[in-house]
Amino acid sequence: MRFDLTDLRLCLLVAEAGSITGGAERAHLTLASASARIRGLEETLGVALFMRHRQGVIPTPAGRALLAHARRVLAQIEQMRGELGEYAAGLKGNVRIASNTVAMSEFLPDLLGAFLAEHPNVEIALREQTSPAVVQAVLEGAADIGVVSDWIELTGLETVPFRQDRLVVVTPPGHALTQRDDVALIDILDAEFIGLPEQSALAEHLDGHAKRAGRPLRYRLRLRDFDSLCRAVAAGAALGIVPLSAARRSAATLGIGMVPLSDAWALRTLVLCVRERDALPVYARQLLDRLQGPAAHSADTTDDTNKNGTT
Repeated sequence: MRFDLTDLRLCLLVAEAGSITGGAERAHLTLASASARIRGLEETLGVALFMRHRQGVIPTPAGRALLAHARRVLAQIEQMRGELGEYAAGLKGNVRIASNTVAMSEFLPDLLGAFLAEHPNVEIALREQTSPAVVQAVLEGAADIGVVSDWIELTGLETVPFRQDRLVVVTPPGHALTQRDDVALIDILDAEFIGLPEQSALAEHLDGHAKRAGRPLRYRLRLRDFDSLCRAVAAGAALGIVPLSAARRSAATLGIGMVPLSDAWALRTLVLCVRERDALPVYARQLLDRLQGPAAHSADTTDDTNKNGTT
């Protein structure tokens, strides 16, 4: 039984896109060619790999089994290419990272930018997901490196500390809440908030804790990033919840107030996770080494913050 690597990649892209049309576009194939390849693979295997419905396709149980094997096969190919890349100039490698919102927005950009500057033949595919989804992606081989909060179950993965992450409430300048040393989420559920998009990992995290505390957060507006959120808060619209690093950055110019959340879950250790370090391509191992370097561990989570927004 013969398998074409193009067919395996196509199946993965179709599963990610949720449609044959989307998978074909990502694989740079025509729809007719992609459909014929999948049909031929199904005929060869004697099983249906995807279940068709009005919105697209979803993998069948046999399809999910094929996808798991395809990820492992393609990961091995990437590892081989990475090893050979040490000797063959111009050979490109790709590292897939799945990360929660805070690491993706606050900690990774500078580190990844510096790494890419030193490794011109490497590309990085960075995807934002909730911590549970990140763990699942790494376990299934859909991501090489994950960045998650340490509260999540990490059995089966190798982990190393990455950063400390403290969540704080940001307020308009002079807000009464800034007279407090800290505040629990349950004590501000009557307030109105500026938040991130619903699909962001941090928004899902906060919404989950709010519902467990008794009622959902009330959003007046959702904005795409921490800086935009803090600008709306500074204008007096509502409160916000962001990482301390983002609050401090905005406070330097906007004068917003900052009050630490006292909930235990608001102070988290972010960790890097991989399925098996030694099985990673050489450039992925180099990136992992860079991310877990000394500079990456020294996150500042102290509360030497003036309530009016200066540090």
